[in-house]
Amino acid sequence: MKILIAIFLLVPATAFAQDEVQWHDVTQWGIEGRGWGDQERSKWFDRFPIKAEKTVTKSVWGLSRHSAGMMVRFKTDANTIHAKWKVTSSRLGMPHMPPSGVSGLDLYARDAQGKWRWAAATLPAKQEMQVTLLRGIKPNLREYALYLPLYNGTESLAVGVPAGSNFQGLAPRKARPLIFYGTSITQGACASRPGMTYPAILGRWLDMPVINIGFSGNGKMHEEVGDLLIEVNAAAYIIDCLPNMNGAMVTKRCVPLVKQLREARADTPIVLVEDRRFPNSWLVPDKSKFHDDNHAALRKAYQDLKTAGVKKLYYLGGDALLGDDAEGTTDGSHPNDLGFLRQAELFAPVLSKALGLE
Repeated sequence: MKILIAIFLLVPATAFAQDEVQWHDVTQWGIEGRGWGDQERSKWFDRFPIKAEKTVTKSVWGLSRHSAGMMVRFKTDANTIHAKWKVTSSRLGMPHMPPSGVSGLDLYARDAQGKWRWAAATLPAKQEMQVTLLRGIKPNLREYALYLPLYNGTESLAVGVPAGSNFQGLAPRKARPLIFYGTSITQGACASRPGMTYPAILGRWLDMPVINIGFSGNGKMHEEVGDLLIEVNAAAYIIDCLPNMNGAMVTKRCVPLVKQLREARADTPIVLVEDRRFPNSWLVPDKSKFHDDNHAALRKAYQDLKTAGVKKLYYLGGDALLGDDAEGTTDGSHPNDLGFLRQAELFAPVLSKALGLE
């Protein structure tokens, strides 16, 4: 009996009968977070079109091939939902971020009141995975959202349901998206799963499409990225680059970037975001000065722009972004899930005001 029990426990929880599953390739109906329309891309799940390789830095181009912020929607009445996907890199996780966030999928569902609620996540163990996301689901037709890997490229993705189930792939919404331009934090480090980044949380709360162009270590208010930003008719541009910059860099680049955006998009709200503070900066004067200089430079740029008559410009302070108890990070820099939730809570009222939702 003990041997039989042991064998049973070794059977993967994701096992299912292949011939009972009908697979749906998400490229057949489209995905949100994939901006720049139908411009040519090296890979279908790249964030930037291929033309960007010639203009942005090599690091930004490489990171733009991660599928951060992408989300596919569908409706089904299936009692079981499967997924199979392949990522481009064998580095499935990082020392400070689990494979579930780096290379995994994250499933949400709308409840009867229309609220997005978490449903299932994955634990990728290899580059090509095939799993059962959730089984035993109440058999009602409902909407789902599936978030893609944050720090890996996606090669392919398909959603599977039992044959005979009602399945409808939902095309990307035509509403203007929120575009978040920032750093590793914006990209998603160190969320435990893709749906827990602050841009993803805000997308659910505001029920709006989101484009995430966070670039780990490389969110630096580049003019070349600005050239790409203005091609997209966004609901708002959120500039959250300070963790990768210093005061001098902010002084040099912030005003030109905002003017670049404003000249091309006269009525699009622009939100400038201060750097979060390292939770231990109160112990290390050099860290505290780094934040002080960054914040001062951004505040001056904001005031100069306002004085120059730039309209629809908004500002979010950084001191409270991670809370005041030093519990909001994974490594003293990047938010954990609690930190991302706290960030979203502070972003929400500023974005609501900028979007005229108050």
